[in-house]
Parts: sequence; C-alpha cells; structure tokens
Amino acid sequence: MNDYIESRLDLKPSSETLTDLLAAALAEAGYESFVPDETGLTAYVRREAFDAAAFDAACAPILEMLGAEAETSHNVVEGRDWNAEWEKNYFRPILIDGRVAIHSTFHTDVPEAYYDIVIDPKMAFGTGHHATTTLMMRRLLSTPLAGLHVMDMGTGTGILAILASMLGAAQVDAVEIDPFAHENAVANAALNGVTLSSVVLGDASALAAVKDVDVFLANINRNIIVADLAAYVATLSDGASMFLSGFYEEDVPVIVEAARPLGLSQADVTVMDRWASLHLVYHKNPLTE
Repeated sequence: MNDYIESRLDLKPSSETLTDLLAAALAEAGYESFVPDETGLTAYVRREAFDAAAFDAACAPILEMLGAEAETSHNVVEGRDWNAEWEKNYFRPILIDGRVAIHSTFHTDVPEAYYDIVIDPKMAFGTGHHATTTLMMRRLLSTPLAGLHVMDMGTGTGILAILASMLGAAQVDAVEIDPFAHENAVANAALNGVTLSSVVLGDASALAAVKDVDVFLANINRNIIVADLAAYVATLSDGASMFLSGFYEEDVPVIVEAARPLGLSQADVTVMDRWASLHLVYHKNPLTE
C-alpha cells in the first residue's frame, strides 16, 4: 500500500471559495485527494511526490489574494485500509439525478436506482461526491452511448468508464497514471461485472495506439488538459464529442482557445458550485490531419 503525506491547512477565515481554490492549486502540485471542512482543508499526496516548497508556492498566492491566514502541518499516513477510512470519515452512498446509485461494498443503506455502481475508492479520485464527477456522469446519462467507443482519460476509480459500459458503449478504454488508482479501477470494474476493453497504466502517451473514439472523457485539471489536448484529439473520429471537467468556469475560455486550432468547437458548458464541464465537438480540418 502507498504511504501518503497528509497536509492540513487551518484557515482564518475559512470559506468554501478558499478551500476550492486551494484544492485546485494543490491538484496542480500533485495532490490527489481533498477533504474540506468548516475550518480548513486536508489534502493528500503520495509520500514520494511531496514537496514542501511546492506546497507553499501553491497556497501562498491564494491566501494573499483572499486575505486569509493558514496554519499548516504535514504528517505521514502509512499505507492502510483506505476503504475503512472512507467508510468512517468521508464516503456515503449517493444518488445522482434519481438514476445512478453510488456506494461501496461496505454500505448497507443503499438507495435504489436503475444504475447501481459499486466503488471501493481506496485513495483514488472519483466517488461521485465531487461536483466534477457528478457533472461528467450527467454528461454520460444524457448522451446515447449504445455502440460507441468511449475513452476515459485519468479514470481514477473507474467510475465514469463503468457507467459508460453500463450505458451500452461498445468499447470502453481507460488510462490512469497512478499505479494504485489503476489497480483500483481494474478492481472496481470487476466488482460491477463490467469488462472494460483496456485499462492502461500511463499518461497521455498511452493514447498513441487508440483510434476512432466517439466520446472522450477527461476529468483532470486545466493545465494537464491544455498540455495533452493534441494527444486527445489524435484519438477522435470525425464528429466525436469530448467531455471535460476538473476546472472552474473561469478556466473555460483558456481551454476553448487551446482547443480551437485542433478542430474542436464549443458545444456547451454546465456548471455546479463554480466547477465546470465543457462539451467540445471535433471536426477534422487540415491542421489536425
């Protein structure tokens, strides 16, 4: 099991806006999981990826901008049964739009829904509780997927890939950069009786062999999306949809500007608690062929 660094910020004053901004900044510094509360934010990063200077550099501008102060601490969290931790502290069964119930194997109070997804999250992102995951699941629920090829980049727990398969996608591929999350996604697919076409351990370079994707999913932070957009586009069939999240509404113009030269045009944007989901449509042009 992986060891993590648990970084705590006790904030004065604390607000949802402040903890959201700090979480977004720390995600870009390598942090994977976040637990906000009334007095601050707890964030987790793999022990080998922890950099105290990078942590301070990510937080300082936001604290200064909002006139807040923070008492910080960093503690080692040794590998443990993360299912038990989530059950005890964070993860509760949820129902999305009355259609998808998300719960773990240790839950008994599970709401009834047409789509029942079992997720044992361990330390991987994607239980449906975060606004970005909910936004992406709503995208899938409103998109006819029968017979289509879906690609889920940065799959985390595998929750989006699992739902896509349940919705009738003919082929569902997934990529995850974190070894522990990759293992978790494979296990969660098996828990749900879902056979994914592939779950590859790697970064955007793993997309080189992927072609003819009809629906591309990426719930990742803005900077990674912008950096890897060309690799995403290289997988797409003409007329494909790309659903993106993991960023704020004010980040949308930055992504659209980077997407336009690659043959992607904006279809629409949905927003939840300031987090955004962007729908782009791909049409081949000379710049992308």
